[in-house]
Amino acid sequence: MAFICRFAPSPTGPLHIGGVRTALFNWLLAKKNKGKFYLRIEDTDKERSKDEFKDQIISSLGWLGVKHDDKEYIQSKNINKHIEVADELVKKGFAYYCYCSEKELEEQKVQAKRKSLPFVYNRKCRDLKEKKDSPAVLRFKSKISGSSLIKDLVQGEMNVSNLTIEDFVILRKDKTPTYQLSATVDDHEMKITHVIRGDDHKINTFKQKQIYDAMGWNVPEFAHIPLIHSESGKKLSKRDKASTIDDYIKIGILSDALRNYLLRLGWAHKDKEIFTLDESIKLFDLKGVGKSPSKLDMSRILSINEHYIKHIDEKELYKFLKIYCQKFKKSIDLSKESILLKSINFLKNKAKTLEDIYQNAQYILNENVEISVEDRKLIDGASKKVISDFLNEFEKIDQVNKENLENIVKKLIDNHKTNFKGVGQPLRIVLTGSRFGPGIYDIFLSLGKSEIIKRLKKI
Repeated sequence: MAFICRFAPSPTGPLHIGGVRTALFNWLLAKKNKGKFYLRIEDTDKERSKDEFKDQIISSLGWLGVKHDDKEYIQSKNINKHIEVADELVKKGFAYYCYCSEKELEEQKVQAKRKSLPFVYNRKCRDLKEKKDSPAVLRFKSKISGSSLIKDLVQGEMNVSNLTIEDFVILRKDKTPTYQLSATVDDHEMKITHVIRGDDHKINTFKQKQIYDAMGWNVPEFAHIPLIHSESGKKLSKRDKASTIDDYIKIGILSDALRNYLLRLGWAHKDKEIFTLDESIKLFDLKGVGKSPSKLDMSRILSINEHYIKHIDEKELYKFLKIYCQKFKKSIDLSKESILLKSINFLKNKAKTLEDIYQNAQYILNENVEISVEDRKLIDGASKKVISDFLNEFEKIDQVNKENLENIVKKLIDNHKTNFKGVGQPLRIVLTGSRFGPGIYDIFLSLGKSEIIKRLKKI
């Protein structure tokens, strides 16, 4: 059987990290089984749907490497088919017009709340024989006896009493279709075989199965994955820090690292932690998905990102740094490229993000070093003498290499009766503007003789 999966976001805001994981799981399942993965933009909410969010969704998934087959499926373009199916459900006796006012429905909700019960429409209009001229919604005539069973690929068997499934609206008063109808019709039209989505969709699945059954359509296989919780243990929302994929791009997380983290967020394969893209596709299966919510762990994301930064090809890493600076900082000056590329090996030391590498590279990017007030206090008379003596010795050497530099530093340590910090710290401050950062020898080798002399002479 050909596997056909989809991801169906609404373009009403930036792509949520939980949605990204859902898209990833659907994509992996399709690719593992040599199937198709489609992107469906559910834009029937015309007031909140924006093209900018649609573009952001496509861009974000592309950045992660989750690329859909064929063109995006735009839900609003299929609205005539949705209405056609709604009309057919009426003819078959599976749907009816409801004329209840908003006031009536609100009263029913209040009564349910008083009894601590979930609101279920009381089916007042269910058996009306005549159609009225007044505005009406179209409701699906849900089963009221027995129970419904779904064999979920993650949750196992799910069973609910049909009485708990309300007669849900499928067409609004303005004749626009609701989510329950549109999603079901679109999945059928797209020949979707597997639907992976959050477990907050469980009740939707039971409702949609009734539409499938009423129309005599094949029902896809469903897999409801647990939601992602924040570090505090609450359901992750768009209001949370780092809840969208853009939040991670802005701090310099690599796409491979985030994809690896999301893969392991609620899924496991033995004790393996790091997966290449090919391994992810080969090893992914729904049996490895747990039933409990996963907690977002920023420290773990940073740890995985650090791993990728350490092991990625340096030219590739520099390319990512260049793009990052272009997008969030300022474009790297062409005159600095060769120095940065040569220095990327040590600039990435202890760096967890591209932002860290960018900060480590400030002394290269900015020729005019600005020393903080706090660090300037450390450049006292003794430090200035160290710098002066270093400069005198440094100007004598023909070649800047580690051996020559070590000899000068050792001599200064002995002459000034100090330690490595006593020599290295003032030099680092003057050369970079900070007492923190790359190793002092790495700084020397990256800047070159003339630039070092120029900076030291300013003190």
